[in-house]
Amino acid sequence: MDVVCDTEWPLSSTPDLRVVPLTLADEAELQHFFEQAPDYFIAVNGEPATPTEAREELQGNLPPGWSCSRLYWLGYRDADDQLIAVVNIAADLLAAGVWHIGLLLMHTRLHGSGLARRLHAELEAWAVGKGAQCLRLTVVIGNAKAERFWPKLGYVQVRTREGITMGRQVNTVSIQVKPLAGGRLNEYLELVERDRPGVP
Repeated sequence: MDVVCDTEWPLSSTPDLRVVPLTLADEAELQHFFEQAPDYFIAVNGEPATPTEAREELQGNLPPGWSCSRLYWLGYRDADDQLIAVVNIAADLLAAGVWHIGLLLMHTRLHGSGLARRLHAELEAWAVGKGAQCLRLTVVIGNAKAERFWPKLGYVQVRTREGITMGRQVNTVSIQVKPLAGGRLNEYLELVERDRPGVP
């Protein structure tokens, strides 16, 4: 699937921080960014970023049989034009109005700064403006930072799935959802049958 470039991106309230689309032209820079975050990749894949990690991510391949209306790769650049955060988000994944955050990764020097919370709030507002009714993501069980972070932002686990191969390891993942604009979890589960507990 091609990454769709749009003229509208989340608005950043942080001074000197620009939001830009990332494309295959940014592969080398994104690869370097990934290589500076070994803890994340070891936690989810059991190994540091592979040499082709950025290329594979930017090509935007979804699991077989899955579709979305748009796949965004967004980069956050500081005053020196350096990447300090990246986001991957798919619009209308599995059902209309379901936006899935595939990745929200901060530069390690900004961990604990509160910036990730602000970026998420801006991302959420932007998604709502484009028709999102809920946000969805998966958390690898054992990735302690992510397990602490996402529930604080209002995400609720709807189910777990075992036997998910990611890189060199096989993970159990927590599928988490945050209803938006007054929505409710039961409404989400009516839309996305595969996320109902007990459904194969």
